[in-house]
Amino acid sequence: MEYVERRAQQQIRAALDDFRVVVLHGARQCGKTTLARAVAAERGGTYATLDDPAVLAAALDDPQTFLLNQPHPLAVDEVQLGGDPLVRAIKMAVDDNGAPGRFLLTGSTNFLTVPTISESLAGRAAIVQLWPLSQSELAQQAARSGAGRGPEAPGHAHSDELASSSAIAAWFDGDFRLGGSSGTTRDDYLRRLCRGGYPEPFEFDGRPRQRWFDSYVTTVLNRDVVELGALRAVPAMQRLIRLAAASTSTEVNLADWSRRLGLDRRTVEGYLGWMHTVFLVHELPAWARNRTRRAVKRSKLHMADTGLATALLRLDAEAMRHPTATMTGALVETFVVNEIAEQISATEEAIGLHHFRDSSGREADLVLERTDGRIVAVEVKASASPAPSQMDSLAWLRHLVDRTEPGSFAAGVLLHTGRHALKLGDRLYMLPIDQLWTA
Repeated sequence: MEYVERRAQQQIRAALDDFRVVVLHGARQCGKTTLARAVAAERGGTYATLDDPAVLAAALDDPQTFLLNQPHPLAVDEVQLGGDPLVRAIKMAVDDNGAPGRFLLTGSTNFLTVPTISESLAGRAAIVQLWPLSQSELAQQAARSGAGRGPEAPGHAHSDELASSSAIAAWFDGDFRLGGSSGTTRDDYLRRLCRGGYPEPFEFDGRPRQRWFDSYVTTVLNRDVVELGALRAVPAMQRLIRLAAASTSTEVNLADWSRRLGLDRRTVEGYLGWMHTVFLVHELPAWARNRTRRAVKRSKLHMADTGLATALLRLDAEAMRHPTATMTGALVETFVVNEIAEQISATEEAIGLHHFRDSSGREADLVLERTDGRIVAVEVKASASPAPSQMDSLAWLRHLVDRTEPGSFAAGVLLHTGRHALKLGDRLYMLPIDQLWTA
């Protein structure tokens, strides 16, 4: 596919102006290399990848020469392969010369949490996470290339607007686009969901798509997890990844997973930690006004890419469209959560992502919380014609927050696969999912 400008590119540019080191991390094959090359080129810097054995050998044999005798910024791809010696040499280099924009480091693992790397670069580095391609980034590319509106070319927003703002920020201000009719059908959403956001298999379908994702999982486990974690239980990890895909959009229950996998709880917890480290999954903490209660409640697991999830589950859009398909709702929820998480990660404003569930079963799939305490609660439905009663939990949460902290509840939003955007009550809205990326 043609190059898609990433939201993270603006973040990296800004961070290089202020910080000595910028760390760009994210899953393998999500576009880090392409982005690092582009940033280094536009700034007259150098790109080097440690995936090349000769480059890795040079970096380890004489790290000071490797790091300093090249035009900066020096983009070092897959820096975790250099281990602690290289990261410590980077620390020494930026301590000796405090100029901003010296190094752009990329990693397919969250290498700052890898046990074999003790140096965190704390106080020296800005961290930018790159997600797989989002629908808003694809909309931006369609607009820039003059593509028309349609299932594979969503939206017509100006690229600068898409790069610096999001629908979510408008929701906190009560700014909703109501009326009209979405051009995206339920089947369109399911096709997007199965396609996922990894650039390389973007145009694949059927068997080639399945083969690519199978190879991807094998590579991540055998190279990143085994080499960095010194693990040898790859078959058990493969079973855990498939269980995680089947459990996306549910609360993490380590005791249950342990029983189902035939592994002790500590082992499952350790393997799940490695899945976080290589960006296969992420979790939403529970939301409550009381911070202590948040800490003890279960988090909610999401696969980091729905294309990967459907490949692990051997599902396609045709299978998911059937009314009795059991995974459709959970995967649509993860699709929306990932889109919102990517957009929020690229905005200037700090917005926390949580989920909510009380002892009576009332829940919100997402609670978005600004630093000023205002919240937007979101429920996601795979239905094209959701019933008003499906907003009951959002209405209950609105009443609760209004009673305890008046003015904090900004909106309750039910996102669905239908066509119409409606207001159903005080600060309660039903919106098509594509309002997240169409302008």
